[in-house]
Amino acid sequence: MALGLRLEKTQKSPQLTLAGEILTLDLCGGAWLEAHRTLIVSDLHLEKGSAFAARSGQFLPPYDTAETLACLHELVVRLDPACVVALGDSFHDARGPERMAPGDRAMIAALQEGRDWVWIAGNHDAAVSEGVGGRYAEVLSLGGLTLRHEPLPGAPEGEVAGHLHPCGKVAMRGRAVRRRCFVTDGKRLVMPAFGAYTGGLNVRDTAFEALFPAGFTAHLLGDGRIFAIGRTMLAKD
Repeated sequence: MALGLRLEKTQKSPQLTLAGEILTLDLCGGAWLEAHRTLIVSDLHLEKGSAFAARSGQFLPPYDTAETLACLHELVVRLDPACVVALGDSFHDARGPERMAPGDRAMIAALQEGRDWVWIAGNHDAAVSEGVGGRYAEVLSLGGLTLRHEPLPGAPEGEVAGHLHPCGKVAMRGRAVRRRCFVTDGKRLVMPAFGAYTGGLNVRDTAFEALFPAGFTAHLLGDGRIFAIGRTMLAKD
């Protein structure tokens, strides 16, 4: 992802300080809280492919759950967290767990073994409450942070949320690049969607204006590194 020399190239795993807590942003799309040995991911949307097939007959190759869990497995093996927090919409719908292949269900059980696992309720999967291990919560407090699915305008400093699937677009020299990203103003953090089949909302969309009225930095997930880019350098769709 050659974004040009004008952009600030951050280290592979940049760190943010939010409400006194240090979060390391991972190139895979997770956030790592070393002090709490906690990994945060958002919007896995497991079984999205099977949901489309069941509801509309629209076929998507049924490999999204396996691909998403493989990426999550890589993170868990590398970081060995004591706790994993999934920030909502972990399943594309409430019946997602019923449609999971036995191997994918076994992978989730293996990832949960020996660690705390918290499913934050999302707008897609608020009704999922059993059969997938771990525990459910509407909101989770962790040190100075508040972890929830949907970001709230006017929320106190320290909110970490998902829901919006932020993507940043950079246009230069006649070409454009669009990538998933973390978005922060130093007071709150909106996480990128982690799922293999998740789309993205441009961070220049009005949905982000109420959350970041004074501007923000988008940390775009590039090829081999993360790029920190200010709001004014990002293109609209």
